[in-house]
Formats: sequence, structure tokens, C-alpha cells
Amino acid sequence: MQGDAGGVPRDDIDVVAETWRREGLPEPLVAILEVGKRAGRITMLIEQAMRAELAELGLTYAEFEVLTVLRREGAPYRLRPSELTRSAFLTSGGTSNVLQRLQRAGYIERAANTGDARSRFVQLTGEGLRVTERAMRASGAAHREVLAGVPPEDVRHAADALREILLVIGRRRFR
Repeated sequence: MQGDAGGVPRDDIDVVAETWRREGLPEPLVAILEVGKRAGRITMLIEQAMRAELAELGLTYAEFEVLTVLRREGAPYRLRPSELTRSAFLTSGGTSNVLQRLQRAGYIERAANTGDARSRFVQLTGEGLRVTERAMRASGAAHREVLAGVPPEDVRHAADALREILLVIGRRRFR
């Protein structure tokens, strides 16, 4: 990380942002683009750090997301597929593929919805809960590894700032 003339640390995104400025993009748009690029880069680094750990457990990142959504529900760890799709931020087709793989692995089962014969629940199995717990520990370790060296107060400020952004834009749906 290099500093600019004012001693402010710079990253790779700053180099790109300078290009945008030279091309005449207005500063508010440059800031918006910087937020997106930095958030995407952080996500990519965390997913890279998790990839090997998840692979050892036989999981993809999407499968991990579905398992953790079910785990967060608490016992009996079940949801309707449509609820899973929304909570895991997947498409319905993506969710269907993930659920098929997780069912074949023995990590989930589909249970009848006694309240609505037209739908079924997706539920963690005992083995699914065990692998989810292991994957969550691996996720925590990967997050700590990626963010090692970042002062905790900076992480807290970033989390709070991103929450404010998501409160404004998070409910929007785009094609």
C-alpha cells in the first residue's frame, strides 16, 4: 500500500478511481464505484480463503450458504425452498441444484409440510448439522485470516457504514 502526496494510504482501487476521474466521471459516481469494487474485492478474498476449507468438507460456497441459512433458523433447522432462496440470495434454479446435491450428500432432507400439502420443507439432517458446524468454524477462521491486521474498530466502522448503505438499497430488486 502506497501513500499519495498527502500520506493517505492507497490501494489498487484508488489507481482505477484515478482513471475514472481522468475520464471525467463525477466524484459522487467515483465514490459509488469504489464502494462496489472494494466490497466485491473483500468478498472475493474471503471466498478464496474459504474455498479450500469448504472443498475439504465436500462443499461449494453456495452449498455452505444454504446450510448456514438452515442452521440460523434454529431447531428443527428447516425452511421452505422459497424462503431458502431469498435468505441465501440464490436464484430458484440455483437453489434447486444446491438442494439436490445436499440431499444426495445426506445433509438435508425434504419433509412434508403438514400445514400445506402443496409445499415441502427442507431440513438439516444430523450429519448436515455436523458438517455445517465444521464449515462455520472454517468460515470464521477464513474471515479472521483475511481481516488479520485490520484494527477491530475499523472493521466495526466499515460494517456500520455498509449497513447504512444496505438499509437504503437492500430491498431493491434488479433484473
